[in-house]
Amino acid sequence: MNPQAVNVIQVLVVLIFSPLMAGILKKLEAIVESRRGISVLQPYYDIFKFMRKEVVAPRNVASIYFLAPSVAFACYLILPMVLPIVAGYPCPFAPMVDFLGGGFLFALASMMTTLATARTGSFYTSIGTSRAVSFSSLAEPTLIMVFFGVALITSTNNPFVTNEVLATNYRWIVSPTHILIVCAFFMLLLFETGKIPIESEGLSEFGMIDEGKTMEYSGMPYALLKWGSYMKSFILMSVFLNVFALPWGVARDYSASSIAFGIATLLAKMFLLIVVFVLVEETFAKMRLFKILDYLTVSFMLAILSIISFFVFGGV
Repeated sequence: MNPQAVNVIQVLVVLIFSPLMAGILKKLEAIVESRRGISVLQPYYDIFKFMRKEVVAPRNVASIYFLAPSVAFACYLILPMVLPIVAGYPCPFAPMVDFLGGGFLFALASMMTTLATARTGSFYTSIGTSRAVSFSSLAEPTLIMVFFGVALITSTNNPFVTNEVLATNYRWIVSPTHILIVCAFFMLLLFETGKIPIESEGLSEFGMIDEGKTMEYSGMPYALLKWGSYMKSFILMSVFLNVFALPWGVARDYSASSIAFGIATLLAKMFLLIVVFVLVEETFAKMRLFKILDYLTVSFMLAILSIISFFVFGGV
């Protein structure tokens, strides 16, 4: 199997399985709450339903309103080509982007959707947009500090090298620096995926963030935004699992069996992380909206402490 084929496979894995993981998460939440819940395939049905709907847009919106969903979706298509989703070795486009480059692609997708919805004239989209910008002021620095912390361990900002170093050096896995980095990234992951202990999902005005940003969209643009949100969560979870928390089980060569093993391992680890998400969501009470900044501050401080611990304890 050639490197270009591996690139395509990684993109297809994110495209195909990201809605499935969202469906499994919703189904497990319903089971824990003694409800029947939706089918695990419901996200696929919703995406195809939205694609067939008529596109209705507010009056006098700028062209960026229609461009933003496609740009954001394209960013999420590029990321699997430069990150260790299934394979642990660099693919052809991997040298072009490191951790910070990947963070910039996430930021570009967020910036486009924010600019597109900021001037729709809708009260609810304004709420979602303003809250997203406010909370991102702490979430994005936390992500950057996490990348700096892991760069101290591996002496590089390349995710594939980071995966290799952590997978083969158990001393770093149990070091205070790495443990603090994983904790900070996990807290950030809970925020970015809209899970407890903070609530940023749903149509309630009091907790509306991401859903508020998409309320003025319909039809194909809304389907792209919805699918893109699934892909964003899937990619972040993959990076957390394959690079930071459980860097084992990725494909190490180009054989079909190794790629298949990497896909199966990723889905198994993803299911385990989803179970952890459900346990957290059903165990902790939801925080009030203004407490999100306190929550993100704790995550940011953990990332800072990881860097301090590296110099205090020598990374061990």
